[in-house]
Amino acid sequence: MLDGQHRWGIAHGDSRVLMADLPDGSVDFICTDPPYSIGGYSTGNIDAEWRGEFNNDLADWDQTVLDPAEWRDEFLRVLAPTGNVFVFTSYNLLGRWHEVFDPLFDTFQFMVWHKTNPAPKLRRAGFLNSCELIICLWNRGHTWNFSTQAEMHNFIETPICMGNERIKEPKHPTQKPLAVMRRLIELATNPGDLVLDPFAGVASTGAAALELGRRFVGIEQDQSYVAAGRSRLEGFGS
Repeated sequence: MLDGQHRWGIAHGDSRVLMADLPDGSVDFICTDPPYSIGGYSTGNIDAEWRGEFNNDLADWDQTVLDPAEWRDEFLRVLAPTGNVFVFTSYNLLGRWHEVFDPLFDTFQFMVWHKTNPAPKLRRAGFLNSCELIICLWNRGHTWNFSTQAEMHNFIETPICMGNERIKEPKHPTQKPLAVMRRLIELATNPGDLVLDPFAGVASTGAAALELGRRFVGIEQDQSYVAAGRSRLEGFGS
């Protein structure tokens, strides 16, 4: 999956199984975007006369309820003592992530990603989904690259992933923009560090990591996403 001869690797399969291939304490940063388990709340796509459908559905993988406890032991085993864990999540799972991981780390905090152009709510039935949460876990002595107080706000503001950056085939409904991923990786790692994404999707974490001179290993269950991610990272060499 990744060895001393390669800068990156993406494995196809279940991260709960494949993470066993990684040595103890070998990962400097776990940065990942697992399912939010909100697929059951979807009301279907929305038709609009002046454009194509607004995508209001998530992929099949989001229909299954995710239990953070299933990744607890392997996260702890592979993470270096100075490592960080950042996980995108939603309101419905925030308490579960806290319940499982807060006792295991010195600090449990969160960041907010504010999307400046979220999908509209044409029926005006509630707030726009313009914010996503990122839980942040670390122990004393962890890597932390702040230089001023102004850089220490737990807030990131960018548009959603769009334009040439968005992978057209296969479409990933929750592809994260590189601007967000770069910011997280810059905060929590140093050049040469190993970044792990056990829910790699189309390898946005990997692309940002390699751009910044880090190494990357990803795990993804969907074979089409694996192929897209590998194709995306080939330009960075091996």
